[in-house]
Amino acid sequence: MIKSSYNLMLLKLTTALLCVAALACKKDSDNDAKPISGTLVKPNYNRSTVFRNPLNGWVMYAGADNANYWDLNFYVPDLGKSVKASDYASACYIRTSWAKLNPADGVYAWRDPNSALGKLIKGAEDRGLPIAFRIVVDGRDQGLNTPQFVFDAGAKFYLENASFPARRTPYPQDAVFKQYYAKFITELAKDFNDPKKTSFIDAYGLGKWGEAHNVVYEQIGAAVTPNTEKLKEEVFDWVTDLYSQQFTKVPLVINYHRLVGHPASWGAANANSDRLLVKAINKGYSLRQDAFGMTDYYQSWEKQFTKTWNFKRPVIMEGGWITTGTHRYWTDPSGKYRENHPEDVRQGEFDASAEAAVNMMDFRVGEIDSWFTKSFSLVQRFTTEGGYRLYPDQVYLPETLKSGEEGTITHRWRNMGWGYFPNNIPQWNYKYKVAFALLDAAGAVKKVFVDEKAEPSTWLKGTPARYELKAKADLPAGTYTWAVAIIDAQKENQPGIRLAVNGDMTTAGWLKLMNVQIK
Repeated sequence: MIKSSYNLMLLKLTTALLCVAALACKKDSDNDAKPISGTLVKPNYNRSTVFRNPLNGWVMYAGADNANYWDLNFYVPDLGKSVKASDYASACYIRTSWAKLNPADGVYAWRDPNSALGKLIKGAEDRGLPIAFRIVVDGRDQGLNTPQFVFDAGAKFYLENASFPARRTPYPQDAVFKQYYAKFITELAKDFNDPKKTSFIDAYGLGKWGEAHNVVYEQIGAAVTPNTEKLKEEVFDWVTDLYSQQFTKVPLVINYHRLVGHPASWGAANANSDRLLVKAINKGYSLRQDAFGMTDYYQSWEKQFTKTWNFKRPVIMEGGWITTGTHRYWTDPSGKYRENHPEDVRQGEFDASAEAAVNMMDFRVGEIDSWFTKSFSLVQRFTTEGGYRLYPDQVYLPETLKSGEEGTITHRWRNMGWGYFPNNIPQWNYKYKVAFALLDAAGAVKKVFVDEKAEPSTWLKGTPARYELKAKADLPAGTYTWAVAIIDAQKENQPGIRLAVNGDMTTAGWLKLMNVQIK
């Protein structure tokens, strides 16, 4: 009797578990099991081609004085030939001084097409590369980065070493400094608050090398006083307000430094760093960090901050070690970098970038050679695996429609990169949208259907997203072609993102899918 009851209980339990499993399987596969009308088209994924999409891919650094930088070639043993780094990049990053951009009051070098900077920008434009800027004002290591006319007008400054009288660093809270700096940034925005021209603005620029640390507020330099936190926050609010008010269409980034805005460069995280950075993020800032691969510096605080904002704000990396300079990178605490082996550092930067799910990596001046000559496989891997690579892997379309009849398009999308498509940042404001078009025999767009429910910023690697769109074919009878794109709603619904596919693309960027007969 006891054995019989036990067997009966076991049978009931097994049955219940099978029912739960069946329901769970049904729930997981509901979307796929649902009958789908139309003809299936499966676009061919492209895994390796460099597509110059915004806030994605490699950033090539250039010096503002080198107009011929684009002609540099690098021999790639893996390919057995030389290549241009610019063919692998999506943006050109110019880290330069305020003094070079604005040498005299009212004079702006970028507006002179014959200046070195003007030629450099034109060279990037001719190659389809948007510009990114970081503007440095601190003069302690590099000389007069703030224009002399600002000091002549009375701006107060800090001089670290009297033996170098030109190495002046302005106090950022000084009224004269703020007046002229605001004027300069306003003029810069007049020409570069344009997503066609500008990839992003590194929008803080204070501190040593413009990296947002070791910011000097008082004559004692890097020492901390009771006024430090007050001055730091006032300046932080002022400079982030200035950039965010002037650059409304172009992404802004800030170095997520654990001592952001602080007089120090090293040490434990300041208690206010997270709060200040969140204030900037709430104004529209995205993230950048300048110490990837430098494991004694890029530590748990930076990693945790990145994790908090992953897939909410894009991350742009810069490597910390300068392997071609004076940095003793083989002393890195990780123990993974061998002397005379810069490829070890490249691997460390790549691994840290993968962990942080970055959208952009750096080809820096001096460091770029080792990427191509010693670590080209990592260049290719980031192109394939990093950032975002978007494509529709399944599209169901009607082959015939009556004029005026509503048909159903079922489409599924994948992001094959570890990063994300930052359509949610305030400067873009969800302007990129999935759209289908009907093209006539000449390839002209006759009708566009925008799917407002398909949101690309939510597409993460390993999680395909499926949608249904109703499309009313109110066109004259004839043969048309279905096409798909991610369009820019702020540019008359023109394709704005290059899809990671092989296939028949129109000049404008629509991917042709199949013909449809409208009767």
